[in-house]
Amino acid sequence: MSSIERLPRDGNICLIDADSLMYYEMDKPSLELAMDGIDQRIASMLSECNTSKYVGFLTEKRCFRYDVALDYKGNRKGKAKPPIFYALREHLKQRYNMWSMPELEADDLVSYYSYTDNRSTIICSPDKDVLYQCVGMHYNYGKAEFLHTSPDEALKFLWKQVLMGDSTDNIPGIPGVGAKTSENWLKDRTKDYEAFALKKFVEKFGMVEGVMKFHETFKLVYMLKTDDDMKREAGRTPPPLEVSQLSEGQTEELW
Repeated sequence: MSSIERLPRDGNICLIDADSLMYYEMDKPSLELAMDGIDQRIASMLSECNTSKYVGFLTEKRCFRYDVALDYKGNRKGKAKPPIFYALREHLKQRYNMWSMPELEADDLVSYYSYTDNRSTIICSPDKDVLYQCVGMHYNYGKAEFLHTSPDEALKFLWKQVLMGDSTDNIPGIPGVGAKTSENWLKDRTKDYEAFALKKFVEKFGMVEGVMKFHETFKLVYMLKTDDDMKREAGRTPPPLEVSQLSEGQTEELW
């Protein structure tokens, strides 16, 4: 069954975690080809979701997580982005009205609006943290596939991340605990995830260090979802969601 048969025309708003779009295209031999690649990816994304409505988010400044752990994303230090990366970010801002908010990452904004906006939305991201920690319909534009994450699946994935950490962002979790171990620990559990994870940290590090590392890891992997989350970490809530929509001319040009 095609996406158009599954989804009503313009019945959903795509919430686009746009950071990966630049990484996918920044190695192209010219800026023109890279911008065209981004345009085609966005066109394909909206076509698959059968909508012309979207909001796109970017990460531009250091987020609050760098204050939680000084070595957050420390494995990426010294890896300068090429000039084309910044040109592509401007392209996304100017042509598609994509935006950022200080102290936050794009995936936090996608997560927050997916929970707080009362309209029907589809999260568009290739990021596993967003896809599997947020409840609802998702479109992985890296693999061109839909998936749906249930409340139980999202909760279990969060606590799996707390236990194992995230090597991509230099979040260690409990040493020696990977995907298989954390999945085995949680597979038959349906409640008390927080108490279970805290117990495992204390067993590994001792009471004081275990509690501290547990809370640090949770703050690093948890995607912000509520007004209270935003006030706590960013000092304020994001503005009401302003939806962009491709005009008929833009739609014909891209599709």
